[in-house]
Amino acid sequence: MKIDIQGTLYEIPHIEITLLNALVYIRENINPSLKFGYNCKSGVCGSCAVRVNFQETLSCQYKVQDGDKIEPLLRHENVAGLLVDYKKAKQNLQKIQTWLHVRSEKVMGEACEELIEKQSDCILCSSCFSACPVLDVKQSFLGPFALTRAWRYVADVREEEKKSFIEKMQNDGIWDCTLCGECTVACPMGIDPKSDILHLRTKSMQAGFFDPTPQPSFEDDFGFNPNF
Repeated sequence: MKIDIQGTLYEIPHIEITLLNALVYIRENINPSLKFGYNCKSGVCGSCAVRVNFQETLSCQYKVQDGDKIEPLLRHENVAGLLVDYKKAKQNLQKIQTWLHVRSEKVMGEACEELIEKQSDCILCSSCFSACPVLDVKQSFLGPFALTRAWRYVADVREEEKKSFIEKMQNDGIWDCTLCGECTVACPMGIDPKSDILHLRTKSMQAGFFDPTPQPSFEDDFGFNPNF
């Protein structure tokens, strides 16, 4: 069985093996200079995320298939081999300040727990960041996982200062998303950032914010003005 890692073919003697174990085998037996990341080996830390056949995945969870093409995550600075620098993506969490700011005495009920439980599962693997085409044209875009983390706190009944989250996501945030859904497909935890961004847009409009992008008029689209 052969796999392609950034244009170099490697032969793996094993049939049933995870991609992470295959990478370890290659480094120990074929190419000692091969660089890749991993930590927990259990799909929890997110540090082993790569692209397999043009789709983001966790190498510790993926079973290697003959002919697989392996590459590093996109839209990150490449360090070496399959290693990328996550710094820029994770700095966006600090920009939007995704943590409780003003905690109330409200008790989180079962309904609220269910509402934000999935968002709390984010492992910061940055797969959604890699999959997001908006970042090709706007590098300042906050990115899917920063926004889905923001929704986790906007939806939290214990947070009293929700408007601070909403204000921070107006520029380079929710209105720049094209709602293509690639982030949702890429997430190994089953989180749906596209849906979370739609929720954030609704909350933003309820708070008095609107899409700042100039919208085409009916006249622009169809060549006449219905109010004439």
